[in-house]
Amino acid sequence: MTDKLLRYTLRVDRQLFEKFRYVADYEGRSANREIEQFIKQRVKAFETEHGAIESQKENK
Repeated sequence: MTDKLLRYTLRVDRQLFEKFRYVADYEGRSANREIEQFIKQRVKAFETEHGAIESQKENK
């Protein structure tokens, strides 16, 4: 069984990430969930402008 969650290492300036974690906490989210929300918003905006992106899993 394949794990649905992808683990990805992100390299980012420490001070910037500390500020980002502050914002995430303010919004009541973990930093990971806040990043996930940004990714979802960006993909949605892209698909609205350019059309749906077919996932690799859908191709198989």
